[in-house]
Amino acid sequence: MKIGAVARQAGITVEAVRFYEKKGLLEAPARNESGYRVYSRESLQQLLFITRSKELGFSLKEIKELLQLREAPGTTCTEIKAQAEKKIIEVEKKIQDLEQIKEGLIKVTNSCPGAGSLRNCTIIEAIIDNKS
Repeated sequence: MKIGAVARQAGITVEAVRFYEKKGLLEAPARNESGYRVYSRESLQQLLFITRSKELGFSLKEIKELLQLREAPGTTCTEIKAQAEKKIIEVEKKIQDLEQIKEGLIKVTNSCPGAGSLRNCTIIEAIIDNKS
């Protein structure tokens, strides 16, 4: 498959395919006589793995680690599960942080009368007072 075809099948852009190659997440494919990259079914599977891992919240660094573990002889399911459990803890922390942000926004929004001069905006005042 040429780069456009593999990108379409993976649901990403051609630039993303090149980026993943540059970052070492995807091996550079062989080239045909005309110099075009020729991707294998395995390359497509790897791109699908990368995109799905991103959807699950893994960073590119973490995806690279997962790919290395996936290819390393002797890697066990335990090691992959540990990576996923670590990600769950990070996601739970982000959720807590977002809940705190939401509570703060609700508080300042509820204090706003929704009318009047910008000079007397309680939301602006709350943001300024909180930064001091």
